[in-house]
Amino acid sequence: MSARLAKATEVQQILTMKKLLSSLLFLIPAILLAADSAETFTVERFTFTVPDGWKKVAPPSPMRKAQLDVGEGALKAEVTFFHFGGGSGSAADNVSRWFSQFSGNESDRKTETAEANGVKITFVEAAGTFSSGMPGGPTTPLPNYALRGAILENTKEGDVYVKMTGPAVTVNSASAAFKKMVTEATRPTA
Repeated sequence: MSARLAKATEVQQILTMKKLLSSLLFLIPAILLAADSAETFTVERFTFTVPDGWKKVAPPSPMRKAQLDVGEGALKAEVTFFHFGGGSGSAADNVSRWFSQFSGNESDRKTETAEANGVKITFVEAAGTFSSGMPGGPTTPLPNYALRGAILENTKEGDVYVKMTGPAVTVNSASAAFKKMVTEATRPTA
């Protein structure tokens, strides 16, 4: 009797394993499809992919072509996308304008120029007290803030500006994803 019971148990285990494998094989295409279905959006000729954990939100102003939120509550940073179609000054003019929004140590301000897929990109970093608000209007000082910015130089159609501002802890932790998102947006679309 024990040999029969052992054989029945073995058959039951094999059937259970087959069901499990069948279920996994069914889930693999769904998992791959979910991985390929990251949310994207276009600003001018660049297609951006929303990084994992970031949320696409409706921009509060028509000047903003898109907006993302990184983090939550008091630690939330916002990533804004602008395209003015030209006439917004040079990359250096805009870097200077972004730096002027921060008070603090000038050593916390950096620029780096890169090229990706034939697109010149100026990356910008700043940290300190951020003066939040519209240029020329009232501002609110926000201490311990940081900026990561990128200017995708698109000479014919005008540059595309991407600017992440928020608490330094959030901006610093999201910097690699920000840079990857910007650099990958320069890939030619099929």
